[in-house]
This record gives sequence, structure tokens and C-alpha cells, in this order.
Amino acid sequence: MPGKLAKAAEQAARFGRIRADHRSEIAEDYVELIADLIDANGEARVVDLAKRLGVTSATVNNTVRRLQRDGLVHTEPYRSIFLTEEGSNLAAHCRRRHRIVLGFLQALGVSREVAAHDAEGLEHHVSDETLDALASWTERIRGGGT
Repeated sequence: MPGKLAKAAEQAARFGRIRADHRSEIAEDYVELIADLIDANGEARVVDLAKRLGVTSATVNNTVRRLQRDGLVHTEPYRSIFLTEEGSNLAAHCRRRHRIVLGFLQALGVSREVAAHDAEGLEHHVSDETLDALASWTERIRGGGT
């Protein structure tokens, strides 16, 4: 109904969740990409992350330091970036979310290119409940597989 606002506490909680999602977005993108690079190339290097994320090596180095503090990655001098067990678990969780959102968008008829682009943003902001519903709906539409 136009003009009707949610209760202040409810609205604040929704906005708070979105801010928290934004804070975790970068870490999630990094660990997912690190896992992808390790799977594809056997290693994840700063230069490769910078190129694929469209940022500078300095930005990657700063973010990797933060990810180290958060216990998601570890590095060794003159070596690649490695995921910790916690980082690997987060990457697997992110990959699953990405796969579900991408599959849902494609099941709706969105082209693969647009779905891949949109999934990059949406995957960070869906609740587990919504994600489960998307997966269930996509599985029903596709006849059993996502």
C-alpha cells in the first residue's frame, strides 16, 4: 500500500542486513575467485586476482591482508594465496549460492551472459530461505536438476 511505512525497527533490521551483506561481499568474491583460480591453474596469484577483479595489485594485497586477519586465506613470501579450511568452506558456500541464483535466472529465460552478470550481485543478498525456494523452484521447472 503506497504511503504505508514498515515499523522503524523492522525497516532498520532490513537495512542493517543489507549493510552486513555489502561488508561480506568482497570477502566472498575473493575466496570464490581464489578457489576458482586454484582449481583452474593450480594457484591463485595477486596479479591474476587483480586482472579478473579489475583492481590494482595494491588493492588485492590490502584485501588479502584483511582476509588473512579474518582467517580465510594464508600466504607465504613469493608464493601464491591459499585458502584456509574456513576460506574453502566459504568458497564452497558462495559457489553453491552462485550456481542456484544463476540456474534460477536462466530457468526464467534470462540469457546466460545477463544471468551471470546479475547473479554476481544477487547471490550476496538472498537469504537461505529465499535461496532454498529458488533452488526448489528451479529443480521443479527443470525436472529434477539445477
